Amino acid sequence: MKKICVFCGSSSGVRPEYLEMARELGKTFAMNGITLVYGGAKIGLMGAMADSCLAHGGKVIGVIPQVIMQKEVAHTGLTDLQVVDSMHTRKARMAELADAFIALPGGFGTFEELCEIVTWAQLGLHQKPIGILDVNEFYKPLKELIESGMREGFIRDEYKDLVVFAQSPEEILNKFANYVPAPTPQWLKSTAQT
Repeated sequence: MKKICVFCGSSSGVRPEYLEMARELGKTFAMNGITLVYGGAKIGLMGAMADSCLAHGGKVIGVIPQVIMQKEVAHTGLTDLQVVDSMHTRKARMAELADAFIALPGGFGTFEELCEIVTWAQLGLHQKPIGILDVNEFYKPLKELIESGMREGFIRDEYKDLVVFAQSPEEILNKFANYVPAPTPQWLKSTAQT
């Protein structure tokens, strides 16, 4: 695994543990020769993670839409900063660059990026590992929602491990090393044949 995309907040959150984990993840990437791919901002968890990766000798690729670049929040000290035309292009470019995906705490943007990349995996559009670093049980409600979706028949059993949850960067990288992609959706196969 050479490049991992991280979705996370452009804010720091109220708990110091969030920033600590962002910095630890950046450091872990650098120490393991993994290039960080992220949204390109210099603020919040995003900036702390990128700064930590760079400070420990790592490589960081930022992908930022022109509209956000104009707000002067772009991190200009990255290994590579790619400016794109839209949020849609940003997500597609990050997905293209990455070998795997991790979500740290964040807000609506982070939730949306995570849900979209999980949906793409469920549809068979990629077979890359997806993980959540569950700092202070931030994502516990999401885990419960996924379990509810399974109980109620909206998420099939074969997708229960589509997203792995971990408590540390080392744990998530170990889980990624043993990741088995979800099967190609049967309902897509049957639809394609008719």
